[in-house]
Amino acid sequence: MKKIELNNPLITHKLTILRDEKTQTKEFREIIGEIASILCYEAMSDEPLKTKEIKTPIKKMNAQKLNTDNYVFVPILRAGLGMAEGIIKIMPTAKFGHIGMYRDEETFIPVNYFYKMPPSVEDKTVFLIDPMLATGGSAIDAISSLKEKGIKKIKFLCIIAAPDGIKALEEKHPDVDLYCAKIDDKLNENKYIVPGLGDAGDRIFGTN
Repeated sequence: MKKIELNNPLITHKLTILRDEKTQTKEFREIIGEIASILCYEAMSDEPLKTKEIKTPIKKMNAQKLNTDNYVFVPILRAGLGMAEGIIKIMPTAKFGHIGMYRDEETFIPVNYFYKMPPSVEDKTVFLIDPMLATGGSAIDAISSLKEKGIKKIKFLCIIAAPDGIKALEEKHPDVDLYCAKIDDKLNENKYIVPGLGDAGDRIFGTN
């Protein structure tokens, strides 16, 4: 597993705003999208380019482009939707799938309830997106679901990750690369990331 943690003063600044309990829904949602854009930029850094002849206003040249049809972004519902808008801004032609799951508050085990993907997704690179990697349960189950459908190349993008979640993900899916804005300290007794930023889904959508 390749683990990429964004280490940049601008990201640190934005994370501080996210963590602040006084930050309201609009600003929280906007910053989640902004960081998602930067994570997407980083996660695309090793993707292949194809050559195409174009004509600039000056001359013809061999230029390079991504084959944007090769990528599918999959938010884990519902919090992952908060990252989708930021990705669409820099990848406007991107296809999206969706995986629905929630965490049982007593057992902390993820419960699956929805799965929908674009056609031929098994031939594409899938970017699984979710703001938080806490225990790793949701990410592990979502990745397992994708692999069961024949998807081979998967990258996981999140805003905040806990060491426990990273370890669990690496043990179950060592072939999946991780991109995160920050690795936090630990999980508390309720399996929330510390210091974290609270429940990302609630803060993105203004629910309790």
